Amino acid sequence: MAKIYELHPQNPQSRTIEQVVKQLRNGAVMLYPTDTVYAIGCDLNSKSAIQKVREIKQLSNEKPLTFLCPSLSNIADYAVVHDFAYKAMRRLIPGPYTFILPATKLVPKLVMSPKRKTTGIRVPDQAVCQTLLETLGNPLISTSANVADEEDDTEVFLSRYELFDALENQVDLILDQGEDCQARTSTMIDMTGSEPLILRQGLGYEAVAMFELAESID
Repeated sequence: MAKIYELHPQNPQSRTIEQVVKQLRNGAVMLYPTDTVYAIGCDLNSKSAIQKVREIKQLSNEKPLTFLCPSLSNIADYAVVHDFAYKAMRRLIPGPYTFILPATKLVPKLVMSPKRKTTGIRVPDQAVCQTLLETLGNPLISTSANVADEEDDTEVFLSRYELFDALENQVDLILDQGEDCQARTSTMIDMTGSEPLILRQGLGYEAVAMFELAESID
């Protein structure tokens, strides 16, 4: 049975965050809110916890995992960021965007795409995530906690209480911010080529479209 921690969505209690971080460093897996959906995650440096996340989501090692960083400067430690990518990312983050980038050696093999050697990275615009990242000092794995529809494999967005009930016996910690997250995933942008490529339209897509329009006018 998971331990539930209640956190204020804008000003998460530092003492509670410290308790959560202590367990993350010991390999705990948590269900937690982001600026898009509730996510299943753990410390990027805990191989056993990453493997448990994969088991919960039933993901093979061929499927890459996204992780959260606190800032653009931190992303540069884990991914190769070319000039065009840096310019676009600087305009968009923090926010609901997942950037696919070439991974550096700091990214565990259990996380990256084994064939392309790429990784998905986000910088969330959300107080609980940012406070966790600052206190932990490492990126956080972040994979959507929503389930797939058995008929068409699309995501089914559940309320936080439905997620708590579904996952309370699979995760170690549940972070309850007292409200549901957005019922949409992030916009995914491939930054591995010579220009950005939209792979998925999600939250924040309108801002990406406006940015691309402005670039074309310039």
